[in-house]
Order: sequence, then structure tokens, then C-alpha cells
Amino acid sequence: MEFLQPTSWDEALAARAGYPDAVPIAGGTDVMVEINFDHRRPAALLDLTRVEQLGEWSMDNGRVRLGAGVSYARVITELGDRLAGLAMAARTVGSPQIRNRGTVGGNLGAGSPAGDSHPPLLAAGADVELVSVARGARLVPVEEFYTGVKRTVLAADELISAVLVTPPSGPQQFCKIGTRNAMVIAVTAFGFALHPDRRAVGTGIGSAAPTPRRAVEAERFLAGELEAAGLWDSRAPLPGTLTREFGARVGAAADPIDDVRGSAAYRRHSLAVLAHRAATWAWNDYRACRKVA
Repeated sequence: MEFLQPTSWDEALAARAGYPDAVPIAGGTDVMVEINFDHRRPAALLDLTRVEQLGEWSMDNGRVRLGAGVSYARVITELGDRLAGLAMAARTVGSPQIRNRGTVGGNLGAGSPAGDSHPPLLAAGADVELVSVARGARLVPVEEFYTGVKRTVLAADELISAVLVTPPSGPQQFCKIGTRNAMVIAVTAFGFALHPDRRAVGTGIGSAAPTPRRAVEAERFLAGELEAAGLWDSRAPLPGTLTREFGARVGAAADPIDDVRGSAAYRRHSLAVLAHRAATWAWNDYRACRKVA
């Protein structure tokens, strides 16, 4: 097995072009497990840990540009005020050691339906920046990034350079169900964001379909009901009947399977409960913001 270790972004892209079978590795929290268990034996590893550009984040015209190599731990400590949903998800990832090594870009590259970063990125409406030597850079909406179980639109000569996220103008939430709160693969997970500036709702479903996905119809339903009842402006309490109906529609948007972690029926039910709770918590935070102001 060859080991490639570029020290600049240009070198990394050149190595990716020259070794299309090489597997990119940053934190190694997924790749090394697969190698250690002999589930994967790539011809080459492309180590990106020395590419400083990937470990940086910045603000660009109101958007967070999150380098693919930024760790979960840094998302929590440095971006918790801007990307609260992603920070909530990051807190549930593995142990402190895993959060120090694992990266959002690595989670995207793995493409697992159970990846914890996917639901909040979907709810926020993020874009994934992909770069190759031959074609340059392109932006892919995160909901279009996933194509199947552990499959993405990432081409053989491309690398994930960054994730671009406009911080939602309202509160965000993330919740998941597992055998414990952290250090566990989600049975199902849900991300939620309020976008009062455009009177919209964002959702993200994890571990309950072949790919992470939005519950688009449920988003439109809840946003429409909030508008029709004047709740965006009044910030009155949300009726429980409304959040439960929203949860039911989120559950209907899933396409789960039976496996060792849970049944399809349980995944749908738990997802509906998570969506009901997340919407309620976020709305209560939205109401509290006016009171504080």
C-alpha cells in the first residue's frame, strides 16, 4: 500500500489526479477501522493532515466556509454560536479522542446514511465544494451530494475542500436515538432549523433511508401553517397537534430498513417523535429570543 502525504492543496489535488484509486484520509476514524478489520485494502492512502488550508474556517459574505479538515472538537468550541445544530451533532460523535480527530469533510466523504453531520447540514441548506485539477471547483447542494449507501457524487479525481453554510437565522436542533447518548451509531437522527428571515423550515433525516435526506413535504407543511396562523410574527406557542402532525410527515418521508440496530417501524416512530420534539424545542428558543431582546 502506497502512502501519499502532500503538504499543500495543489500537491493534494495532483496526487488525487495521479492516483484515482487512493483513499483520502484525514482523521482516519472511519478508514482506519475498515483497514484494521480488513474490510478495505486500498492501493494507496492520501493523507491530507498536512494540508493546512483544509483545517481552516472563515466567514465569506455571511457564510461559514468550513474547511474539510476542521475537526468536530473545533466545530463545538469555535462554531457553536453560528452552526449550533452541527455543534450539537458533533457533541454526540464518539469519544473526545474521536472528536479531536474526526472531521466534517471525512464524514461527508464516507457518505454513510448514519453520519451525524448530515442532518444539520441538510437542515441548514449547506453546499459542498468539490475540486479537481481538470475541472476546477464546483458547488453541490448537500441534498444532492449523496447518491446511495456510502456513495456520493465525488468523482475519482476530486477532493472535498470545504462546506459552505449560511447560519440559519433562527434556532437549530439536533437529536438522535441510539443505545446511549454518544459513542454510538444512530438508530435514527434528525436535524432541524428555523429560517425566519425567509419564513422557512429546514430538516435533515439520518439513518432512516439509503441516503441522508430532507423531509421536504413536512418542511412546507410546517412553514405554511406557521405563516397561515401568523405565528412567525406573534411567536405564540406551537400547538401540540401541529408539531405531532409535522413529526408524522417527517416519519413518512423516511425509507428505513430492519437491521441489528432497529426495525423500520421503530425508526419511523422514533423519527416522528424526534421531529416533534426538535420543532418544539427550536420554537421555544425562537420565542425566548424575542423576550430577551
